[in-house]
Amino acid sequence: MTGSRNAFVSHVAEDSTLESFTLTLDGVEVSAWPGETLWQVAKRAGETIPHLCFKDASGYRADGNCRACMVEIEGERVLAASCLREARPEMVVRSQSSERARVAREGVLELLLSDQPPRDDSPDRASQLWQMADHLAVDATRARARYPRRRPDVVRHAPGARLPGQCPPIADDASGGRRASATAGHDTSHPAMTVNLDACIHCTLCVRACREVQVNDVIGMAHRGAASKVVFDLDDAMGQSSCVGCGECVQACPTGALSPTSLIDAQGRGNSDSAERKVDSVCPYCGVGCQLTYHVKDDAILYVEGRDGPANQGRLCVKGRFGFDYGRHPSRLTRPLVRREGVPKGMDEGFDPARPLTHFREADWDEALTLAAGGLTRLKADHGPRALAGFGSAKCSNEEAWLFQKLVRTGFGSNNVDHCTRLCHASSVAALMECIGSGAVTASFMQALNADVVILTGCNPAVNHPVAATFFKQAAKGGTRFIIIDPRGQAMGAYAHRVLRFTPGADVSLFNAMLNVIIDEQLFDEAYIREHTEGFERLKASVRDQTPESVAMACGVPADEIRAAAREYANAERAMIFWGMGISQHTHGTDNARCLISLALACGHTGRPGTGLHPLRGQNNVQGASDAGLIPMVLPDYQPVSDAQVRASFEELWGNAGTSSDGSGDALDPEPGLTVVEIMDAIHAGTIRGMYILGENPAMSDPDLTHARGALASLEHLVVQDLFVTETAQFADVILPASSWPEKDGTVTNTNRQVQLGRQALPLPGDARPDWWIIQEMARRFGLDWDYGHPREVYAEMQKGMASLNHIDWERLEREGAVTYPCLAEGAPGEDVVFSEAFPTASGKARFSPALPLPPDEPIDRDYPTVLSTGRQLEHWHTGSMTRRAQVLDDLEPEAVASLSAGELTRLGVHPGERVTITTRRGAITLVARLDDGMPDGMVFVPFCYVEAAVNLLTNPALDPYGKIPEFKYAACRLSRAEPAQVT
Repeated sequence: MTGSRNAFVSHVAEDSTLESFTLTLDGVEVSAWPGETLWQVAKRAGETIPHLCFKDASGYRADGNCRACMVEIEGERVLAASCLREARPEMVVRSQSSERARVAREGVLELLLSDQPPRDDSPDRASQLWQMADHLAVDATRARARYPRRRPDVVRHAPGARLPGQCPPIADDASGGRRASATAGHDTSHPAMTVNLDACIHCTLCVRACREVQVNDVIGMAHRGAASKVVFDLDDAMGQSSCVGCGECVQACPTGALSPTSLIDAQGRGNSDSAERKVDSVCPYCGVGCQLTYHVKDDAILYVEGRDGPANQGRLCVKGRFGFDYGRHPSRLTRPLVRREGVPKGMDEGFDPARPLTHFREADWDEALTLAAGGLTRLKADHGPRALAGFGSAKCSNEEAWLFQKLVRTGFGSNNVDHCTRLCHASSVAALMECIGSGAVTASFMQALNADVVILTGCNPAVNHPVAATFFKQAAKGGTRFIIIDPRGQAMGAYAHRVLRFTPGADVSLFNAMLNVIIDEQLFDEAYIREHTEGFERLKASVRDQTPESVAMACGVPADEIRAAAREYANAERAMIFWGMGISQHTHGTDNARCLISLALACGHTGRPGTGLHPLRGQNNVQGASDAGLIPMVLPDYQPVSDAQVRASFEELWGNAGTSSDGSGDALDPEPGLTVVEIMDAIHAGTIRGMYILGENPAMSDPDLTHARGALASLEHLVVQDLFVTETAQFADVILPASSWPEKDGTVTNTNRQVQLGRQALPLPGDARPDWWIIQEMARRFGLDWDYGHPREVYAEMQKGMASLNHIDWERLEREGAVTYPCLAEGAPGEDVVFSEAFPTASGKARFSPALPLPPDEPIDRDYPTVLSTGRQLEHWHTGSMTRRAQVLDDLEPEAVASLSAGELTRLGVHPGERVTITTRRGAITLVARLDDGMPDGMVFVPFCYVEAAVNLLTNPALDPYGKIPEFKYAACRLSRAEPAQVT
């Protein structure tokens, strides 16, 4: 079984086939369940048994090496470790009542404390070890006197030169910042974590955390006997290892030997109990939606711990654990800003986030809001409702997304509202809506643990969804066969059963060839197709000639490999498909998704545990923001704006506010609005004249940035609401200081369809305001009579307009933290797997939608012979506006890099660390080359978060005709060694 015994036991009572039994614990009869340990029985009975090497959390197995949890069992000669021993009927167990157990526990603690630094010098004087010593009333001073031993010398580490994939060297900080040198046995080579092996008790929890929970295999034990110690791969220093900074080891460590650097003072001392309060919330980064707890001191986040949420089970990644100081960055906006008269719009190319701004002046809220809304209302009056547009944000809450799209539709008077889903999964949603009637996933990523075969294609979970990747890796170790289909290699490849490295742009050909095999060899599920689908004959005809042999050369994959992958997927009893933006960000992205949906439908791999279709959502609330209506062609819950009955229901809910742009008299515009890239084109065409941008950064995220930035500069009026003067905000007329995620209450919906509650942990700095409040104030200046006092009131309105939120009220979220939709009854857990009986289409059946291979919009040629692909990286997020202002994250990845294969570097005559220039038909950038063994020859990958090497200056703005998503994953480029004059 994957995961810990206690994870199994926590749900065992829900299994009606299991019956409880009784045993005696300290003279009292208690109940137990099959598979439960004595430690767990005691915990439920309200008894605390000391433990150090055991962690009561999902994914952790008991090891029994510390011997602090010993109990006495009647009839047995020796004591037993309660964390390992399973309960049995009629057992008689003595724990607190056993003198033998008490003496054994105290002896263990005394021996361990004799090797510890004094408590006042400990890296964590509130650690689990010291708490257990307090619980047993063990005197550490007496223990050291009784057992005068000297620990072997601990290697003192200092940071060295950086190797590929390792942390950069850290300079000493004379101002009292993070220490770079190693003193008093401390390894401070990692920007986020401090190692003090003087406090290590060899419990191996860090090893299990790294190897078995996060499955990163960085930490191990070396040597024997008294010389044994924790070590890291590649180098003894953590910062020079292949550590990815997830911090699971820090969270697991019972002594503080591994600690967040934020807790450690200059003398190497710390106290994990120094926080003034704890606040439970949700991570604001990727779509996994990890639950976490902020530990807050002096109105700042001291450190972060993972919480046992449904999507993370206590785990976090480097961003979710160490990326929260951005909210107190010196460049944080705390007052509204208004552009100074006569200052032209445009980016300050030498922009320094810590430098005082000269293009703007401060204003009070009344002036700023009056100017912001006044400019937009004037343009609406002069040019009509469709002269305005709005970009919402997937980084905001569901409530803020609801209010923003409501403002655009009822205040602006059109459907010109969009957000980042247009740049990530719009094509996936288009295909899913067309084929199965729903734009969300059919099963959570946790179902991979129940699958026999999993296809990962166009995604890199270890980088973009690191916590989801931990469950994938656990599934692989448990026997699930992973088939990775991608042009690039990736970390998950080490756990794959089969890897198909295909030629970029050949996705549809490859998937159609797999369908050809499944149909030709009659591997499809005939009964499922007959009962649950329509259009199969069209699919058969479409792929009849697309055999593996006919596409092998174009795909770059041998025919027998294509056949083997198709057979494995089709013949599996349970199989899933996960995909990412490598599938969606193409001009044929919708066709890619159609093919994947056809594979699942043909084989009957939906509607059952361990089966399904799952586009891994990118940002923390892209699912929720889409559900809430931040899409130009649909109202909330994906209801078409063209449907008169749908419009009427929302007009009634919203009080018939607004006037349609076509003069029909409807309060809501029946015409679909423009998408992100179409809005930029419309600005150049003079159709769109004013914009309100909430938390988006199109000056960095849009394709062909010269075009996008030119559009922003030409707007007659631009209002930007954000945390910082982002690249986009530098074009604004008015900038409104917003709230960061830890500063607000609200709900978000993750990639698993789990609606989760975030809670305010920090006060707003200066005069910054909650986003929902700012949107409401803007709406009031459009003449809308809004009067919300708290996000819960907005959420209550959302429930009236969104059937997806049925049975998931705010009070329930406050109690439970997360509920999956659809939820079919009050108190029901929500449906993790959907469409078991029927699909939400008019016929109740899913639809096959054939796709024909098409070349990329801009194929490579002699002048531009290399494929440029873009995306995210582990340490930074989206356009970097938050993570590049988070100290640890920016220390880990401080500069832009171009990832290239060894063959490409040799061809260019470039060594890793030297600079290369990438040129496309739209421009050129120069940046550092990095060796990446996963990259194929003929391809280069660049993250898009670095303004100093903004790769979206180069990307192709060509759109998928269905999803209207740009082709970020394929642009023809030319590589060259950077000339000295190009190096700055």
